[in-house]
Amino acid sequence: MVMSGDMCRILSLDGGGAKGFYPLGILREVEAFLPRPIHETFDLIFGTSTGSIIAALLATGRSVDEIHELYKTHVPPIMRASGKAAKSEKLRETGEAVFGDAGFDRVLTGLGVVSTKWQLETPMIFKSQVTQAHGRRATFIPGFGCKLSDAIEASCSAYPFFEIKTIKTASGDVVELFDGGYCANNPALYALADATVALGHAPENCRLLSLGCGQYPEPKRGFIARQINSFLPVQLLQKTLEVNTASMDQLRRLLYANVPTVRISDTFDKPEMATDMFEHDPKKLNLLRQQGVESFARREQEVRQLLLNEG
Repeated sequence: MVMSGDMCRILSLDGGGAKGFYPLGILREVEAFLPRPIHETFDLIFGTSTGSIIAALLATGRSVDEIHELYKTHVPPIMRASGKAAKSEKLRETGEAVFGDAGFDRVLTGLGVVSTKWQLETPMIFKSQVTQAHGRRATFIPGFGCKLSDAIEASCSAYPFFEIKTIKTASGDVVELFDGGYCANNPALYALADATVALGHAPENCRLLSLGCGQYPEPKRGFIARQINSFLPVQLLQKTLEVNTASMDQLRRLLYANVPTVRISDTFDKPEMATDMFEHDPKKLNLLRQQGVESFARREQEVRQLLLNEG
């Protein structure tokens, strides 16, 4: 049933590892002009990988400044860790420290955390509300009965740089998962499907704010790092995720052309902006956040029009 008179506001957050500092800069400005907290403004908040961390924190009532402090504390040690076992352990410890044993029943709005099934090669999306289900509502359990920390760890497990995450659902299924970016690094299309199909909103009554992590020059690396990269291809992973992001956004524009949308993910060409998803230099991460603020400034009027209907 189409609820043509209702408005559905959607926040979609791309994956991008440490580059998640960039959308935090945008979100700081968005939060500042909204009359209500972000989790009360948006009916759906979807995230992939680093976007899933931000999405879950926002959806459980955390402020953007709180999230920024958590990122400053936890992201550099994760990205600095050597080897996939160490990275995964740091990620697990961070998830438990930040979310504890909280499940999806603690979420205050519609949440979607995107991960990928290792064996079936299909998406597994952890959701907070039964109204988001596209079927099997009688057996729906928020987040499949998993903890928020486990779902987010799965969404962030960028194999082969992180280990595959194994979860057990409330129904007893054991599932191997890895980074949601392999199926939807830009999760906007999945969020729109929930809004228009599961929730029944007319596309023209949806409002989508889609935030990427920006595009940057590749960092220069020394001889040893170049040799390591021959075995651990950071560039290939990033290119895969970037192609996925662009493809999903192209599909979104084709399939949901009548959904008012603001997409922010600028390209930065200056050499000093060179970075990648494993950045752990605090100064560079702070620069990414500053660039997010500047990106918002260039699109502020559009964002206000989208969310507040300001002329």
